[in-house]
Amino acid sequence: MALLLRTVRAHAGPAQLLGGRLSRLLQTSGNANEPAAPKPVAISKLKDSFNDATSVAYLEELEKRFHKDPKSIDRTWAAFFGNLDRGVSGEAIAEAYDAFEKGKTASPMTHASLSTQTIQESMRLILMVRAYQVLGHHAASLDPLGLDARAPPPELDPLWWGFTESDMDREFFLGSWNQAGFLAEGRPTRTLREVLTRLKETYCSSIGYEYMHMHESDKCNWIRERIETIDPPAYSKKEKLAILDRLAWSDMFETFLANKYTAAKRFGLEGAESLIPGMKALIDKAADMGVENIVIGMPHRGRLNVLGNVVRKPLSQIFVEFSGTPKDGSDPSDYTGSGDVKYHLGTSFARPTINGKRVYLSLVANPSHLEAVNTVVLGKTRAKQYYTDDHDRGRAMPILLHGDGAFSGQGIVYETLDMSGLVDYTVGGCVHLVVNNQVAFTTDPKEGRSSPYCTDVAKSLNSPIFHVNGDDVEAVVRVCMLAAEWRQTWKTDVVVDLVCYRKYGHNEIDEPMFTQPLMYKKIKAHRNSHQQYVDQLLREGSVTEEDVKAIHTKVLSILDSEFAASKEYKPKEKDWLASHWQGFMSPAQMSRIRNTGVPSEMLQQVGRAITELPASFTPHRQIKKVYEQRRAMVEGKEPVDWAMAEALAFGTLVSEGNHVRLSGQDVERGTFSHRHALLHDQSTGAKYVPIGHVFSGQKPGQFTVCNSSLSEFGVLGFELGYSMENPNSLVLWEAQFGDFANSAQIIFDQFLSSGEAKWLRQSGLVCLLPHGYDGQGPEHSSARLERFLQMCDENPYVMPPVDESQWFTGAHLGTQVQSANWQVVNVTTPANYFHALRRQVHRRFRKPLIVMSPKNLLRHPKCKSPLDEFDDHAEDAGIVGVRFKRLIMDDTGVLPKSRAPRPQEETGVKRLVLCSGKVWYDLHAEREKRGLDKEGSVALVRVEQLVPFPFDLVVREMRRYPNAEVVWCQEEPMNMGAYFHVQPRLVSCLLSLGRSVPADGRIKYAGRAPSAATSTGYIAVHLREQAELVDKALNVNY
Repeated sequence: MALLLRTVRAHAGPAQLLGGRLSRLLQTSGNANEPAAPKPVAISKLKDSFNDATSVAYLEELEKRFHKDPKSIDRTWAAFFGNLDRGVSGEAIAEAYDAFEKGKTASPMTHASLSTQTIQESMRLILMVRAYQVLGHHAASLDPLGLDARAPPPELDPLWWGFTESDMDREFFLGSWNQAGFLAEGRPTRTLREVLTRLKETYCSSIGYEYMHMHESDKCNWIRERIETIDPPAYSKKEKLAILDRLAWSDMFETFLANKYTAAKRFGLEGAESLIPGMKALIDKAADMGVENIVIGMPHRGRLNVLGNVVRKPLSQIFVEFSGTPKDGSDPSDYTGSGDVKYHLGTSFARPTINGKRVYLSLVANPSHLEAVNTVVLGKTRAKQYYTDDHDRGRAMPILLHGDGAFSGQGIVYETLDMSGLVDYTVGGCVHLVVNNQVAFTTDPKEGRSSPYCTDVAKSLNSPIFHVNGDDVEAVVRVCMLAAEWRQTWKTDVVVDLVCYRKYGHNEIDEPMFTQPLMYKKIKAHRNSHQQYVDQLLREGSVTEEDVKAIHTKVLSILDSEFAASKEYKPKEKDWLASHWQGFMSPAQMSRIRNTGVPSEMLQQVGRAITELPASFTPHRQIKKVYEQRRAMVEGKEPVDWAMAEALAFGTLVSEGNHVRLSGQDVERGTFSHRHALLHDQSTGAKYVPIGHVFSGQKPGQFTVCNSSLSEFGVLGFELGYSMENPNSLVLWEAQFGDFANSAQIIFDQFLSSGEAKWLRQSGLVCLLPHGYDGQGPEHSSARLERFLQMCDENPYVMPPVDESQWFTGAHLGTQVQSANWQVVNVTTPANYFHALRRQVHRRFRKPLIVMSPKNLLRHPKCKSPLDEFDDHAEDAGIVGVRFKRLIMDDTGVLPKSRAPRPQEETGVKRLVLCSGKVWYDLHAEREKRGLDKEGSVALVRVEQLVPFPFDLVVREMRRYPNAEVVWCQEEPMNMGAYFHVQPRLVSCLLSLGRSVPADGRIKYAGRAPSAATSTGYIAVHLREQAELVDKALNVNY
């Protein structure tokens, strides 16, 4: 002490050191609970001499008390003596007091301590903080069951960085250039102990933050500003009561269902109850930040809870669905379908938020195929953003829920994430909530993935990931709100990994002890998050027993009343109809047939607009020639080819106010370089879309053509979701080759072919699948037509009733098309393709359309249509309007052909060859080559629509040719193509006319033999097979 006093006196006089601010420092009291300090010495005495016995005695007494108990003296003196013990030199302390006296520092003790903070210590401190930011989540308490015992990374130990216990109470400055949070330059100095405490509270408690893999410093700083706070965040009593209320609903809803429906599968949320308060907080925060529409996709676990407690589907309706009894469907306005299990169903409701906002929630129906709904949700969200002019994507937001096994195991997850930054697919960020059961059905995580976390796939997209212990409901709410704020601020994806457990097995009837005995011993003894939170709040004094009882009584009372009301529940409106779909018909309600022809004036106007390029635009010379040819087609100088017919369909629909969107791999140019819907300036690289300029003032994006990522499953799902939002649109997906469509088979099987029957949701999505046998081998020939035909729900043995009095109006078939699950066509003319596309929009219902689109017909000299086949003038007398032709008659014999149901008979025809698609051109050419067209013995009739089957028109053609043998011709092998689809239907047509059928009951077949592969890989073999099948079809002796 004497050495200290000599040193201090050598640098400054007593009056300088102990006057003014230092006197105030000496008089500052510490904690109110600390023992009283010795009686202060008068300043006037201390000013006489710093060696005065009184002052020395006072300092020595303070020093003794400090060494006995540092908390017994004022904290500034404790820092003073602590610095001495840590070796801070007397000179440093004297300089610190001098700086303090001159106003250069707020605290002389801190300044003295920092003067000894070396550059090496500063670097080690910054690296230690960074270690917590990067690795802290590995030491976080994330597993509610405590089974995930991992050793914390050694970099989180201060000893790793050279700090010892003697450094714990030293004060350090952590500031670093251009950093936020703990390393911000403006942060106050803290002791190393305080720094470590906040680092552990932030990064190693119930939340594990992963964000340091992101390379954007502004985004990292944004997160740090919100989590690296000076003091830990805390909720008010009111907020805690709201969280408790939501948690009680989540838990008690499941308990109520378990008691009422003991033997039912419900895939309950037990073990992850905190999801509900987390989701509701997320939605509240998003609504506060401008979100008006939220589209949700999720698996079956917890779905009923989310439907009831988040989306606000009437609880009585949920209880009704447990009965498993369908409506009787006696009312034609009822739309019953086949139905689906309750934990696959979706719904839409508008609900208020806790802060008085209103948000519209849509939970999309989905099958058991985990993650399949992901891009459907994104597509529906993107469509909402388009129709509401949500250009900054801040008013419509998707939320996707995932299971841990599926998020790491299903490839569609990456396809979904990959869309996040694509211009024509982005939705401005998706919030991903992973309900991490720590088991996938019966598979442990170590057997189901190679990465530490199930969410590691999201790192590839630089998305922040927030891991959270599902038993800490306040932490769950905190990260969900942070996720909502992130999405609204940065418009990118964010992931919340809710680490929880599954109280029962895969479902309530499953026995999990077979495969996870240790985990389920823990679970049986574990108190759930609701019970733990009640205990916590009572322990804190935040709530009383009466508060808890009041919440529980209210929840149970509402559940009981809703259960009683469910016995009389009736839907108040058609649940299947969203606002845009009002006025559209169910399969039981007949929709008037509409014409699809376009007035000549409109055709000319649209045709000129879509073939005109700006004067300043420099197209490729070949593209310039293509557009000159298209202009000639519009002017009637040349017949219209396939690409121009498509462009006219798109352009006329746009001119009528509809939205048209075409996407898929390479669709802008077209796989076969035929479409050229988006052009590139050869000088500047600028892009120009002619159909985007059909009329002045056309809405941006009203016509969209966009190349997709190399994905079928994900992109087809996206376009399906897009098509479901608004019926006043034509949404198309084109496969690069039809063969590749099977990569999206789940969407075809579980959504497109059966979605309307299961979930009462209509879609007019068009799928263009290039198909045709050109000798390109087994991977570029077949779109697997047979699979789409097999999935149709039409009965081949029941002839639909025909009202011949309505024949020429097109209303004679009643609801045949509306009753089908989808349509499958294999059209052969550009004009018919034009009408097929326009028909999708010009009707009061929507059906998916599968098109076997051509390849070599795109440039086939015979595959062209005159412009007058596109207008609104009927070709034949008596026909009302111009529409799609489900069947095209033969072009030989008695001409013009009658379209009446009972036409003039042509008895000289010996063979009626029915076919579909490209093979007709081969048959037609060979018939002409052989002179059979003039002979009139063989009629070639094209079945343009295979589903629904044109029974009425096939019967008409059979009447026309009463003496003709019926033959089906196709390019595909017998076990593929349409043969097994048309055979029973053709037999039904013959029987309806009282005609005899072949003895073996089979329609004669001209085509390739059964095969495992779709086609041969040898061009010579292909040509021989093609010649043989054509010969069989035309040879009346075969």
